[in-house]
Amino acid sequence: MRADAVRNRRLLLDAAAAEFAEHGTEVSIARIAARAGIGKGTVFRHFATKEQLLAAIFGDQLDRLSDAGEALLGSADAGGALLAFMAEAVELQCADRSFCQAVTASTRQDPEIRAASDRLVGVADALTANARQAGSVRGDVTGHDIVLLINGVSQATAPLGDAVPGIWRRYLGLVFDGLRPEAAHPLPV
Repeated sequence: MRADAVRNRRLLLDAAAAEFAEHGTEVSIARIAARAGIGKGTVFRHFATKEQLLAAIFGDQLDRLSDAGEALLGSADAGGALLAFMAEAVELQCADRSFCQAVTASTRQDPEIRAASDRLVGVADALTANARQAGSVRGDVTGHDIVLLINGVSQATAPLGDAVPGIWRRYLGLVFDGLRPEAAHPLPV
């Protein structure tokens, strides 16, 4: 790829990520192109559809979360590492209006998104296994549970986010307390 094409692609991805984060997935391609300082045609030369652009950004976000989780894997405090991972993920989702909107049937079919999602669940599994082994969380919690709980906290607190910034921390604390072995009762499934 030519240097100007690489530069334009980076400008496009950065502008699109910012627009989607601020305004959600309904933002127009024209607005994204204007923010990037490029033409709409340039957008479509890189991404045939808005969904492909959104998938590229969503994949980057999932990779960023996986990287953050992997960096926590060697922590001496396994329970603290799991909680830090969950907090980083909830904070990202609360700061980016498009994150949960990007999870649609079509994006889940994208092979790159599927791979990034699988990697994220794998990292969550490893962090959860470490926390289970350390006795920080109940024995029947999985990485998939953690990913869904992260999304649950984000979704539950989203309507209050602007009015009460950081409210998600309270609910993440409640969720994490529910993961502790002392709170465990057999799960129905």
